[in-house]
Amino acid sequence: MGIVRQAARAYYGASGEHGSYQYIPLNEVIDSFNATYVGKDKICEGISFNDVTFHAIRGLQELSYDTLKSTKDWEVVIPSTLVLVMPLDYINYVKLSWSDGNGIERIIYPTSKTSNPNNVATINDPLVQDWGGWDTGSSLETTTDLVDSESSDTNASYKTNTASDAGSINADDADDEYGNLVGGRYGIDPQHAQVNGSFFIDESAGKFHFSSNIAGKTVILRYISDGIAATSSTDQSIDLTKSMVPKLAEEALYKHILYGVLLARKNTPGGLLGQLKKERYAETRKAKLRLSNIKIEELTQVLRGGSKMIKH
Repeated sequence: MGIVRQAARAYYGASGEHGSYQYIPLNEVIDSFNATYVGKDKICEGISFNDVTFHAIRGLQELSYDTLKSTKDWEVVIPSTLVLVMPLDYINYVKLSWSDGNGIERIIYPTSKTSNPNNVATINDPLVQDWGGWDTGSSLETTTDLVDSESSDTNASYKTNTASDAGSINADDADDEYGNLVGGRYGIDPQHAQVNGSFFIDESAGKFHFSSNIAGKTVILRYISDGIAATSSTDQSIDLTKSMVPKLAEEALYKHILYGVLLARKNTPGGLLGQLKKERYAETRKAKLRLSNIKIEELTQVLRGGSKMIKH
């Protein structure tokens, strides 16, 4: 009992350990897999540690996208540049919103009607259009180098469009297609009928660009990561001790590793691969159900709401 009390005291007194029991480090998963499946007269006889590590990392990444829902949240005040750089471990965004004075998150919707194309110019030649080809007698570095600007004229116009009359048809958060037409609000696409602002993603530059009415607002970016932790912000090598696997999905990861290492191995019987593939699918499905965290009381409350006459 003394050891248990000491452990409990250390846990509740630590600031970064809370909730850690529901996870297991990836290095422990790899060690457990090697102890169970790798060795003489075992199913993975002759499999190297590096092979197991590779498929463990790949398995965790694949599970993180659809099953584990490895989402992270960023809260940042958008500067006057209206640009937010993607997080280091960013894979895809889930939701972008800004927080109002009451702490309510207002969803920011993506726009498909603007972009940040490459602003191509030349150092010495004023025009790229209607040119007759490269001058083979000149130096490419000194006369006709193409300069790739970070901001295009299109993006500059998007950012400088003011929202002083937010809510009117001329605001930058109004529908771009109908905004300049009197009476054009009739038949507007509902996704544009909002005043929360908009954003678009410059994938090539790894940046989010926001409309001008988002400047100075606190934006929350919820995004998907691959579950793989880096050693530090300066050292991007994978740290297996910091990459965490939910215990509810531990068996699913074992099946991912097992199927992966035997699929890459020559002369593995097709019947065995088929069986392992079914087991991987079953365990992944089981992990997704476990992690869905459905509670009967919450489901009942939702079903009760379906009987209301008026919905909003």
